[in-house]
Amino acid sequence: SLGQNVIVIVPGANLLLNFEDLKRASDVICKAKVVVCQLEITPAVSLEALKMARASGVKTLFNPAPALADLDPQFYTYSDIFCCNETEAEILTGIPVGNLEDAEKVGRMLLERGCKLVIVTLGAEGCMMISGDKPIPKHVPAGKVRAVDTTGAGDSFVGALAFYLAYYPKLSMEEMIRKSNCVASVSVLAPGTQSSYPYRKDLPQDLF
Repeated sequence: SLGQNVIVIVPGANLLLNFEDLKRASDVICKAKVVVCQLEITPAVSLEALKMARASGVKTLFNPAPALADLDPQFYTYSDIFCCNETEAEILTGIPVGNLEDAEKVGRMLLERGCKLVIVTLGAEGCMMISGDKPIPKHVPAGKVRAVDTTGAGDSFVGALAFYLAYYPKLSMEEMIRKSNCVASVSVLAPGTQSSYPYRKDLPQDLF
């Protein structure tokens, strides 16, 4: 239907990234404010990057995309923030996510696996955030927009969240998620993935 995404993955260069490349980049990784990893790169390489970051006290944000049913359990323990969508959540836990309660169930299961904070993105419904520190999960709604093409909205959300973690670390997590929802909702107004991402100048300035 209109606005629903269809994704074809062409791994190409991503799969050529190896441990040697990581070693060469270790200075950059260890001095970063945030390291974002996902699974378009060989999982073992992504995991090693998360470990390097964690060892240097760098915040780790992990997005299990494309999701693997047999994800290495260390991904959970080395992710400060574990961010997945409904499809990824179901592949990881076997629980189909049709509503907020399902998202909460998934979040709790992922916390039990060792995550510190889980964000389940729910498209037009925004996000469900569940933290190991706070017993009550938090639903952070998204603004209503007319979606033209939702492809890339998840990456837009994750990218925005990494930006806020790095540049506005004093914001509450809920506020970071709310602002990231806004950025992602702008990205669904135009067709394409990268081509649909807004420039800073085209975003509401109260996001900064």
